[in-house]
Amino acid sequence: MASLIATHSGRQRMASSVNCDTGHLLSDQLIYQNGADNNLRRVAGDNGARPLPARQRSIREDIGHVASETYLITRLAFTLLRYLGVGYRWMAQLIALGCYAMLLMPGFLQVGYYYFLSNRVKRSIVYGDQPRNRLDLYLPSNIQKSKPVLIFVTGGAWIIGYKAWGSLLGLQLAERDIIVACLDYRNFPQGTISDMVTDASEGISFVINNISYFGGDPNRIYLMGQSAGAHISSCTLLDQAIKESEKKEIISWSVSKIKAYFGLSGGYNLLDLVDHFHNRGLYRSIFLSIMEGEQSLHKFSPEVKILEPSLKDSSHLLPPIILFHGTADYSIPADSSKRFADALKRMGLRTELILYDGKTHTDLFLQDPFRGGKDDLFDHILAMVHSDDNEALAKDAAAPPRRRLVPEFLLKLAGMISPF
Repeated sequence: MASLIATHSGRQRMASSVNCDTGHLLSDQLIYQNGADNNLRRVAGDNGARPLPARQRSIREDIGHVASETYLITRLAFTLLRYLGVGYRWMAQLIALGCYAMLLMPGFLQVGYYYFLSNRVKRSIVYGDQPRNRLDLYLPSNIQKSKPVLIFVTGGAWIIGYKAWGSLLGLQLAERDIIVACLDYRNFPQGTISDMVTDASEGISFVINNISYFGGDPNRIYLMGQSAGAHISSCTLLDQAIKESEKKEIISWSVSKIKAYFGLSGGYNLLDLVDHFHNRGLYRSIFLSIMEGEQSLHKFSPEVKILEPSLKDSSHLLPPIILFHGTADYSIPADSSKRFADALKRMGLRTELILYDGKTHTDLFLQDPFRGGKDDLFDHILAMVHSDDNEALAKDAAAPPRRRLVPEFLLKLAGMISPF
């Protein structure tokens, strides 16, 4: 099997990118700065320390990047409006979403400040040839020793997903010595579900084959998806296991390189969710267009597909799967994770389901991290990623409580009007 894995492809693509000197190509991102230090810095990886040249980004580049990111987010919003039309459901959801975002704005502004200005965030690294094939890297302050890596696929209803949505998680995990790679991918109507899965696979391949250049440990890589991102990443993982089992084509990454998969608030059986999404404003016609027609719902439903007898050999290649879900999630009911966990267990796969009583779709991903202090989901992720590192576990136990980013009364108001 190892002979089929083209692990050199990602490095070749990175090397060709380094020779370019335009826009946000990789050459602009192979930088790890420490204040004003312009000396060479060595980064630990699987092949030993590698010197990376430090290059100071100009103010013009930073302003240009902020402008381009703002333009992209605005365009995504208008794309959503155009495809949803004028239905009363989404109008009510849109108004609620606007109010919700305003109430959480103190937190968004602080995270945005660090996202755009911190030299520990490497934005828009190119991982493929398609539009939106970019990723953001969140690096710990000290990477002299190789660090575990979390690849994160963001949500966004398959329409407004964007890599920066993972910035809060990325920044907070980087503070605990975990490198986070947030993948961007083509959204509808720029692409359909097949394109999203292909992009996610390309991004995962790039991280696996190149993360050692950034101080990541290629033997401690975890995959996580949230909401629509959990659906896309689970489809990607299963699809890769099938390719690996069938041995019919050259693959650029192996499922064996993923130590565990974390699914947060995901939907894994589209056949059960079509009507639910329609009633919440993601209309059936749009959803079926995203999923390439009703005939494809089975193909892109991991809960259903995993039970196919023909996939028995493929399914046993999968890493341990841990599913997180809030019991008060109305966007994607917790039963979605429950049923997927049951299906995985029936196939004899290593599976764990963790439910958070009374938590909504955004409590786990936004309100709780903004609240600071103790966060059960955050603690669970840390414990699993650092499970084989006693020194890191001790450091986590001694770490001060995380800082509050949004006042409690704003969080409570946001929870009351949240469209999720």
